[in-house]
Amino acid sequence: MKSTAVFYLTSYSLSLLGNSIAAIALPLILLQATGSIMSAGILAASTAVPAFLAGLLTGVVIDRVNRRTASAAADAVSAVSLAALPVVDALTGLDLGWFIVFGILGAVGDMPGLTAREALLPAIARAAGLSAGKLLGIRESIGALVMVIGPAAAGGLMVLFEGSTVLWITAGTSLAAAAVTLLIPGSACALKPEPESLTKNRPAWNQLRQGWSVLFQRDKTLRAATLMTLMMVGVLVALQGIILPAHFFLLNRPGELGLVLAALAAGTLAGGTLYAVLASRPGLRRYWLTAGLAGTAAGLAILGTLPASWAMLTGALILGLASALLGCVTGTVMVERIPEQMLGRIMGTQNSLALLAAPAGMAAAALIAERHGLVAAGLTVAGLWTAAAGWALGSPSLRLTPQVPLEASASTPGTPAAPGTMDPERTVGDEKQ
Repeated sequence: MKSTAVFYLTSYSLSLLGNSIAAIALPLILLQATGSIMSAGILAASTAVPAFLAGLLTGVVIDRVNRRTASAAADAVSAVSLAALPVVDALTGLDLGWFIVFGILGAVGDMPGLTAREALLPAIARAAGLSAGKLLGIRESIGALVMVIGPAAAGGLMVLFEGSTVLWITAGTSLAAAAVTLLIPGSACALKPEPESLTKNRPAWNQLRQGWSVLFQRDKTLRAATLMTLMMVGVLVALQGIILPAHFFLLNRPGELGLVLAALAAGTLAGGTLYAVLASRPGLRRYWLTAGLAGTAAGLAILGTLPASWAMLTGALILGLASALLGCVTGTVMVERIPEQMLGRIMGTQNSLALLAAPAGMAAAALIAERHGLVAAGLTVAGLWTAAAGWALGSPSLRLTPQVPLEASASTPGTPAAPGTMDPERTVGDEKQ
């Protein structure tokens, strides 16, 4: 594997590792500092809107500037927001206000950083001589491994380091991610520029609107894949964030939750690896989608009944494997169909919507569990996803036949297309009919 891909995957891993450690350590540090369980909810609510807006609005910026620089800058901002907490703790002590201030700063860095790194993938794959699908599969596998290591490392670090000092470690991983990103050659991040006649004096709002037009109006496959992904996010977060933790808490067996989540990660690792090995066969893409949808429905059906531990481990493995396949194939389709010059604004929109889908799924699961019990919540989640999977399998928009992306140089809505470019009101499928 070429060094370009190694640097990209290393920076991705370091950034994800820091975030996974912080996700465990920050609530514990906050609880130690404030003594209030409610403070975690207040912090989450305070940072949700800034993170959503940052993801939505900075996509245009990512499309206008060097994506390598944007990714490194975002990781640097995250590092500063984390390192500031132990500094303030040493000087004046921490309270909820400080967590909110630096939580907002971190959210403003994290979401654009995620988008910039995702938008880099096609250029990195091209420079490394890999297909986008293969690089996605490798990244998915590494991500699953990191998500096992991160929480375990967080527990150990909280024992070794006192209070907020553990955040120096997470800040260091974010800073290291930024440094490794800058090792990627600038030539490997080069994009085909849009014609000057179409970018000159074009307001950022119009560019953002053009991205929304491609995502929700002009390409039915992108729209269907995005809706399916948002549903998957809501379902998985409801299961992992509400149903399973509450189940094992009531059984007084919290250790088994870790085993189930480890099985889920192991399945994800296997699914990502499988896709990376066989991703060069685009003719199998429809089969990947079918296997992913059927497997996730089966895994959720098993887990939703909250069965015995051995059955739950089996369901978690199936769910992890299938969700990895589903994520890889939809990710590959999106990368192929979204014009590379528009990846920032479109993926920024998708990431921001996913940020809303996660708490919506958790809130719905919590409401059902409170009124009807955890099994009812689990079966509802499984039923909703089964219905969504059935829709996706029957949708003509998700046949996943090979396509050429819409031209990024298409004019903004209401403006005639430039000579030699595709009419922006027609999808790729229309063009071939």
